[in-house]
Amino acid sequence: MTWLWILVLIPVALVGCGVAYQAWGISRDRKRFPPPGALVDTPRGRFHVYSTGTEGPVILLEAGIAATSLSWRAVQDRLSAHARVVSYDRAGYGWSPPKDSPLDLENLVEDLRAVVDSIRSDGPIAFVGHSFGGLLVRHYASRFPKRAAGLVLLDPLEPHEWHPLSEVNARRLARGVLLSRRGALLARVGVVRSALDLLLSGARVLPKWMALISSGRGSGVADRLVGEVRKMPEAVWRAVCAHWCSPDSFLTMAEYLKRLPESCALTIRDGALRDTPLTVISAETSSEHVIEAHRRTAQASRLGSHLIAAGSGHWVMLDRPELVAEEALKIATLQRTE
Repeated sequence: MTWLWILVLIPVALVGCGVAYQAWGISRDRKRFPPPGALVDTPRGRFHVYSTGTEGPVILLEAGIAATSLSWRAVQDRLSAHARVVSYDRAGYGWSPPKDSPLDLENLVEDLRAVVDSIRSDGPIAFVGHSFGGLLVRHYASRFPKRAAGLVLLDPLEPHEWHPLSEVNARRLARGVLLSRRGALLARVGVVRSALDLLLSGARVLPKWMALISSGRGSGVADRLVGEVRKMPEAVWRAVCAHWCSPDSFLTMAEYLKRLPESCALTIRDGALRDTPLTVISAETSSEHVIEAHRRTAQASRLGSHLIAAGSGHWVMLDRPELVAEEALKIATLQRTE
């Protein structure tokens, strides 16, 4: 009986320690990583909005499906001397609290509209969107073309990639949703925090075993995440990982993945973009059929252009921030000089 109790108490004690470690970590993170921007109340909820620069055109940066305003830091720092630059966190990510409304594209466009309205800019705004963020700003600009000075889309998600949904992609999404929800559970008991802390400190073996036990995939996903994070300015590394220690980030990700097919099924009013300056930048590593779709997207505008970012993977703003800043400023100033 004694051994039975020990076998029961050990996992209970480990979970208790994990929960305590997570609670301590949350308290520590709030002190170490206060929001760099302002928490802005809008009719659509509260959003963290980070604004830099005071003069010139206004440029808004829209992050990818699992990213925050921190993913833009290298680009935003480059642009701030020439423009007023705004990045923000969508609900449930970064410093923006989650909310109850579904995370479908219709609601996300309205959230973006609320953030744009909070900027208090009389003139049109240039939008730069990465991946899923590219699809989002494309929808926004097609609905409110007078508010869009132009668009720069970085390796944008193309609707045909997820609609209609193939059996293979359906299984990928289902697994992504499952792992995201499992990640939320593991975050609650401190496992995610422990693994990321160890990875950032250079450890490999223990995080690999933790990932293997939790997902059956070894440390591949965690290694890729940390690999992309390390491309950002070093000052933001731990803040990014702190955000991904939150269950809210994983639950938000699960909701995005669950609704991705319906988001991609939403019709884009490309006709409204005919006179909007539009640049599409493909990653060099993108497949040929995706690059061809990017070319067609650029052709939606008579002022459209298509580039391939040499030496870049999917996270173009991390691999080629100077190119992104150059094209964003070009688009933003084009409207002002014509």
